[in-house]
Amino acid sequence: MIREKLGVYFIMGSRNAGERDPLEVLEEALKGGITCFQLREKGPGAIEGRELRAFGEACRDLCRAYGVPFIVNDDVRLALELGADGVHIGQDDGDAGEVRRLIGDRILGVSVHNLDEVREAAAAGADYVGIGPVYQTTSKPDARPVCGTLPLREAAEAFPELPSVGIGGITAANAGPVIASGASGVSVITAISLADDPERAAREIRMAIEETIRRRRRAVT
Repeated sequence: MIREKLGVYFIMGSRNAGERDPLEVLEEALKGGITCFQLREKGPGAIEGRELRAFGEACRDLCRAYGVPFIVNDDVRLALELGADGVHIGQDDGDAGEVRRLIGDRILGVSVHNLDEVREAAAAGADYVGIGPVYQTTSKPDARPVCGTLPLREAAEAFPELPSVGIGGITAANAGPVIASGASGVSVITAISLADDPERAAREIRMAIEETIRRRRRAVT
């Protein structure tokens, strides 16, 4: 089930790792326990063409070696060429229903910001939604205003069958409230990609999530 693969959802492009080799960062993150990876190649300096294809293949192969789903952001054609496990789109990246038709039974994720967009994504056949930005973020200059955890709670209550991940400014220190609000996991970029030790950063985020889940289970027993 995709819900079980959303716990620590790492997002990265070739330019998100600073001076480090992004493939080394990805492998360290995989060793640290990320459960899903999204290739998001956007912004200044983004690579294209054969270079992007080669980078995508290397990311895909690493994910397969660790048994982690490999998702491509926005680019349906690239996702199909790479044999990706799925595609993630934003509100401005095309029609979710059309993307579902193009990718068949591959995983479809959709970025949303309110309950109306959650409803539309569910109707289009999304397998999960990414909700945010939960906290202030510097990873996406064009990010919408911070929404906090309320939309996560509303989505979990209105669409309990639709998994969600919180995104935006999430770290090991503040991941707990995201999970406590009903999200299945957290999406992170710089908390792992720019960490001094990506493996440890991924492990700490996973531990924070698992601890919150244990507390929630104890509270209802």
